[in-house]
Amino acid sequence: MHLISAVCHIVKNYIAHILNTKVPLILGIWGGKGQGKSFQTELIFQAMGVEPVIMSAGELESERAGEPGKLIRERYRTASQVVQNQGKMSCLMINDIDAGLGRFGNTQMTVNNQIVVGTLMNLSDNPTRVSIGQDWRESDITNRVPIIVTGNDFSTIYAPLIRDGRMEKFYWQPNREDIVNIVNRMYEKDGISRDEVTRIVDTFPNQALDFFGALRSRTYDRSISKWIDDIGGVANLGSKLLKRKKDEKLPVYVPPKQTVEALLESGYSLIKEQQLIMETKLSKEYMKNIDD
Repeated sequence: MHLISAVCHIVKNYIAHILNTKVPLILGIWGGKGQGKSFQTELIFQAMGVEPVIMSAGELESERAGEPGKLIRERYRTASQVVQNQGKMSCLMINDIDAGLGRFGNTQMTVNNQIVVGTLMNLSDNPTRVSIGQDWRESDITNRVPIIVTGNDFSTIYAPLIRDGRMEKFYWQPNREDIVNIVNRMYEKDGISRDEVTRIVDTFPNQALDFFGALRSRTYDRSISKWIDDIGGVANLGSKLLKRKKDEKLPVYVPPKQTVEALLESGYSLIKEQQLIMETKLSKEYMKNIDD
């Protein structure tokens, strides 16, 4: 469904001029943390040959008023120029938009938040007329390109921005089969069979997709420790990694052979760390003199 919604949104925006209906410019993909929203979307771009222009939530705020809104318009026009100059499909993608625009608890809305929301609303309503401060010209028509945003909780975003007609919304919550398929793709170069992947996924139920990427990364720790010893130990790391001569090569790093047992061991280690974080709550220890 993620694939279908993203592909349909991109195609609808490129043929909007021949459709007898209003097409939302923005697709909002939202869901739980670490569920692979951005990762899956980037795979779709690769499959379709789309050249995306990517922004992050950290660029939606600035010490100067108006800067983020101008940046969004510039990036949108850049995506439009990819279509015009390179003959490739493009889009503007903003990751974790609710982290930059969302209202959490008593957080205040800044001038830049308001300008960014206004800019995105204006783009949705007028996707082919995008000014970046130059003199207004009637002939300055921008190619329409779709906007895709990801986030965890769109209820924290200004409601008129996410209304139907401006933003098409898709809730991404992979089921067990989706997770098995994605993890199988993740591990296919390691020689882990689909049955073994299913066993790993079933051993750690209710875990997000990023958990299975992290446990694969954890299996590298032991072999990296051995490699550090091979290049002279911890004390020589700086000189070996950064200050070696041009003709001097690092010892060959041999990645570990992945096994189900090693992956399960890494998984249990990560689960233990998760439990420690939930149970320890060091912040209460630091501020134990303050009443709850």
